[in-house]
Amino acid sequence: MSGLRRLGIDEIALRKGHKDFAVVLSDLDTHRLIGMAPARTHAAIEAVLNTWGAEVLSNIEEVSMDLSGNYRGLVHRLMPQAEIVADRFHVMSLVNQELNQARNALRRTPEALAEGVTPEAAKAALKSSKYALLKPEAHLTKTQQDKLVEVKAVSPKLALMHQTKEAFRTRFEAQSWAQALPGFLGWMGTAQSLYPEAVATMKRWFGEILQYFEHRTTSGVVEGINTRLKLIKRSGRVHQL
Repeated sequence: MSGLRRLGIDEIALRKGHKDFAVVLSDLDTHRLIGMAPARTHAAIEAVLNTWGAEVLSNIEEVSMDLSGNYRGLVHRLMPQAEIVADRFHVMSLVNQELNQARNALRRTPEALAEGVTPEAAKAALKSSKYALLKPEAHLTKTQQDKLVEVKAVSPKLALMHQTKEAFRTRFEAQSWAQALPGFLGWMGTAQSLYPEAVATMKRWFGEILQYFEHRTTSGVVEGINTRLKLIKRSGRVHQL
């Protein structure tokens, strides 16, 4: 592990629907799993990191993580020289989660619908609409495109939230943090009323979000490892049956 320079930190649920998590530590350059902590507490993670030795930790230059807030203080303490990068996919997921919450709320209690739209018609349009709203619009299938048109027709709020979500996605196309800065600030001002939780989190992590444009570091490698670990877990359950 002497060559470790870029570290990815993410978590994986040990049991679906429960609050049991393990923390996955990965080398973002070699795409290798290099450690796992049995819980997402600082003590559990620190115990694993300390086994690597001070020399390894002192050579880590970047750490990519989600925006949970659980690991930032630990990294500052154990790896003060490392720059923390907020993973762009987790930043985007903040927006998607709030959009999906609004979709689910409208499914339960249809309100503020377009003129002439009944609650029954709204519920029908919103059925199976999750991916039509959350996927990048450019990647939608024809069926999903049709569903998105249905959703926008019944709910002006979801139509505006979707438009605002797609606008946010383009902010990551900036070529530098200086170019990205006005776009992010402008988006947060415009989106405050639609995405209050996402905007509040972005404000707390603004520096780390802009670090993405310095290094283009993401935890996509970690997500791939997490996916393989989930497949292993499922396979293990099958063999136990």
